[in-house]
Amino acid sequence: MLLPNDFWDKVDEFGLVLKQFNKIHSLTNYNDIKPVVEDSIKPLEFLDISPKTVCDVGSGAGFPALFLSLILQTSEFHLYEPIAKKSSFLTYVKTKLGLKNITVHPKKLEDSTKFIADLITSRALMKTQFLLKICNGFYDENTKFLLYKGSLAKDEINDLECEKDIIKNGAHRNYILLKGIKC
Repeated sequence: MLLPNDFWDKVDEFGLVLKQFNKIHSLTNYNDIKPVVEDSIKPLEFLDISPKTVCDVGSGAGFPALFLSLILQTSEFHLYEPIAKKSSFLTYVKTKLGLKNITVHPKKLEDSTKFIADLITSRALMKTQFLLKICNGFYDENTKFLLYKGSLAKDEINDLECEKDIIKNGAHRNYILLKGIKC
């Protein structure tokens, strides 16, 4: 995967901002963000799309959406984070890093205006069935879901009627790619 020349510089800048915010707001427990960044971008090695619109559900401190947006610069990212301190952090980082392809929505996805995304991402936010339910209206049969899950991922998707791929990355990380989900 080809990274933009300034990718790791932007990651370093993000890390400095995160440390500042963490002193006051305790956004995340990560001291070393490099492995989390690598985890965030790893699926680009097997993801075969250049999405026009990406919807990230429960964006938290920006993993994975911020780092995906640094690489997929022609994609429009919508980050949904209802917790004020986290959405404020995301807005600040967006401005500080000059990320023009990101819109931060400081609310729950299910309380937002619907649009069809090409890709929906979520990192260990909730069970897959519930995620699909709250994403109703944001996807159609062409939308792909990229889910960052733990070791029990297979159990969550067994009953889904769609194309599903599980890519393992170590003992505790599974990337789930869902396609063809019926609305």
